[in-house]
Amino acid sequence: MPGDHRPLVVVMGVEGAGKTTVGSRLADELGVEFIDGDDEHSAAAKERMAAGIPLDDATRAPWLDRLDAILREHESSGLVLACSALTPAYRQRLTRGVADVAFVALVAPRDVLLERIAHRRGHFAGTDLLDSQLATLELGDDVKTVDTTGSLDEVVAAARRAIA
Repeated sequence: MPGDHRPLVVVMGVEGAGKTTVGSRLADELGVEFIDGDDEHSAAAKERMAAGIPLDDATRAPWLDRLDAILREHESSGLVLACSALTPAYRQRLTRGVADVAFVALVAPRDVLLERIAHRRGHFAGTDLLDSQLATLELGDDVKTVDTTGSLDEVVAAARRAIA
């Protein structure tokens, strides 16, 4: 039935953009599961990022493959996945064999991102990775961009419009 389609959405962006906060709220509103891609990183990758060392492609590849499998598992039930998905190549690897995935890129000025990262608790990645991620980020025609400097309600509403 056409009305039963559940969306597959990747809420993406650099650290501090609000992927977890916006993604979990968006999933609630869409009635689908939310998964934070950060939870799928290996312990070694988390240690590396905690030390301020960006992941290289070899370290990132198994993580993207795990997330691709998760997306495939949720094709019929829908899912909102928080994942940096910084480049078109990463987004392609993330969605191999998965049709109809919407990418919502959360963006904010660097100073806003730095402030958010400095105030969050319990996350393995600190401000040391932000500039590397900003330099790597490639927004293209495959993503819908949402400014995250507004209220949570405004940002989630904009994300919903972006995937409509």
